[in-house]
Amino acid sequence: MRSLLYLCTALAVIALAAWAYRENHLTQQAMNERRALEREISALSEALSVQRAEWAYLNRPDRLRELVDVNFDRLRLVPITASHFGEIGQIAYPMPEFRSQFDDGIELFGAIEQLSDSRDEVTP
Repeated sequence: MRSLLYLCTALAVIALAAWAYRENHLTQQAMNERRALEREISALSEALSVQRAEWAYLNRPDRLRELVDVNFDRLRLVPITASHFGEIGQIAYPMPEFRSQFDDGIELFGAIEQLSDSRDEVTP
């Protein structure tokens, strides 16, 4: 009986050792993956900062002005001025359609007249 108890205890110790080894191996693997991801994030962050610096360098106003002057015949680019923009009153909004969901004789003429009167006041 005592030998059976020793055998069960030895098997339990071996099983726990195998489980601990497996967990240790999985933990080490996860830590290696984390380090690899941190290195990749760092490299991508550095590449992004380099690309931002290149974008800022390429979008310098004096460089763009020079490119516009060189390619004016092809592109016909001109500087933006206030005359290129319109006013809000010049926007043509479509009139909304009022349809009654009910066919019981409800009419919306008053609402339509009020809407058209307010539109006439806004339009120059």
